[in-house]
Amino acid sequence: MTGIGGLADRLVDVLAEEDPLNELLQGYPGYDHLLSNVDEAAQARLRDRALAIAAETATTEPTAAEHVTRGVIAQQAEAVATRVDARLLEHTMADYSVAPVAVLLGRLPNVVPEADAPFLARLAAIPEFLAAAANRHRAGVAAGRLPVASRARAAIAMIDTYLADPAHDPLRLPSIQDKAALDRLLAKEVHPALAAYRRVLHAEIVPHGRPDDQPGLCWLPDGTAVYAALARMHTTTERTPEELHQTGLELIERLAEEYVQIGAAAFGASTVAEVRHRMRTDPALRWGSAEELLAANRAAMDRAEAVAPNWIGRLPAQRCGLAPVPELEAPTASSASYGPGPLDGSRPGVFHVNTYRATERDRCITEANAFHEGTPGHHVQITLAQQLTGVPLLRRVAWINAYMEGWALYCERLADEMGLYSDDIARLGMLANDSMRAARLVVDTGLHHYGWSRQRVVDYLRANTVMSEVEIRSETDRYIEWPGQALSYMVGRLELQRMRARAEGTEAFDIKQFHDRVLGGGPLPMPVLDEVLAG
Repeated sequence: MTGIGGLADRLVDVLAEEDPLNELLQGYPGYDHLLSNVDEAAQARLRDRALAIAAETATTEPTAAEHVTRGVIAQQAEAVATRVDARLLEHTMADYSVAPVAVLLGRLPNVVPEADAPFLARLAAIPEFLAAAANRHRAGVAAGRLPVASRARAAIAMIDTYLADPAHDPLRLPSIQDKAALDRLLAKEVHPALAAYRRVLHAEIVPHGRPDDQPGLCWLPDGTAVYAALARMHTTTERTPEELHQTGLELIERLAEEYVQIGAAAFGASTVAEVRHRMRTDPALRWGSAEELLAANRAAMDRAEAVAPNWIGRLPAQRCGLAPVPELEAPTASSASYGPGPLDGSRPGVFHVNTYRATERDRCITEANAFHEGTPGHHVQITLAQQLTGVPLLRRVAWINAYMEGWALYCERLADEMGLYSDDIARLGMLANDSMRAARLVVDTGLHHYGWSRQRVVDYLRANTVMSEVEIRSETDRYIEWPGQALSYMVGRLELQRMRARAEGTEAFDIKQFHDRVLGGGPLPMPVLDEVLAG
């Protein structure tokens, strides 16, 4: 492919090389045997390639059909540069998306290999990957880009847990046929490499770690500018950290009115504090068993699938799968997640429900999570994008958080319009998720722009959401080590709601046509989507 399309294809190769474990690129040929090359020079070369593609795109005259693709190329190339320039790898210790140990023990086992050779090649690459990561951590320390000490200790704990139980090694995938080669690589290469990496963390990194009262990027050299760039990348808007912080505060205040309104119907409660206390403490709002939890999620998606054609014109033929989070991952996994199917459509995407300690899990948020992860949320959006024809692959696989998470969060509210929530308890769960996403605007900017301590974040989430203590602490650690990503959910939804309000002001507004236009071009930066919908 030549022209804009050819440039888009070249950028997909950059994205695949940057993150070969990218789940939106499952089945993309040529990269399924690789891990990321985290060497600083290699990362700089990726950055230069991405920006060169963007520069060439800017001087290439697009056809009318290529104009949207050019906008996606520009944003995705700039995103590569932003990620490289942020140098998060140097001081990120335990986050699922970036930290080396979490990538290996959390993301790698979830990549379903089509054959033995690629997965075994990835295992063989782990020693070099970890050695390069250790060098990046050392460079970070030398430059004053220091990790949070407690997160470095968390990474050590992850390695200790992994090495202490080789019989339940998550990297020993049952789908691998050559068990002897697998066991040999684990024993001779992977386990020693992780032990060596642990020694580096313990001896060279933890002693230089920041305290928990200085966890944000603003405590690092150029951290405030890095955070502003990450906020632009994740939201695809020009909203400043100050604006995002204020927006979050205002949303939290407005949600209080809804809590009282719905809480009065559900509990007879008259104050926000009373509603939140009931949601946190009432044992009747917990599940009786894992089976009951799974059945409730299936029933919610069944209802959504039945009425979705009244709200969305084009829907995927494949139903969303449903499965519990694998047993080994469940203790540390989130309550719900969506795993896309491969690009060739050979199997559907799967909504994973965490059934670990099911009797302690919140009944309220179950249905909102199902609509977010399954139908009409991630499953519909991602599957439709995968099935697009007549556009470059980049338009099908671009990872644009504000669009993807914005749509999924929008669907939690859309489900209320569709009449999908089974009762007021479930509608309170919708508000609970809203509170969390609104609070993220406050605490993410609080951490990385205003210099909040970890405890201040915990206190704010405890006062303004209905998350459990365990969730509050795990979410806080996520925001510390994945700066800016948490902003994308609410900003994306606010942008979609703004665009919909504009469309509703026209005589020709049709909700199905609006949703089809939102979903019909694949994931787009919000300014590009705005142009598409305004045109």
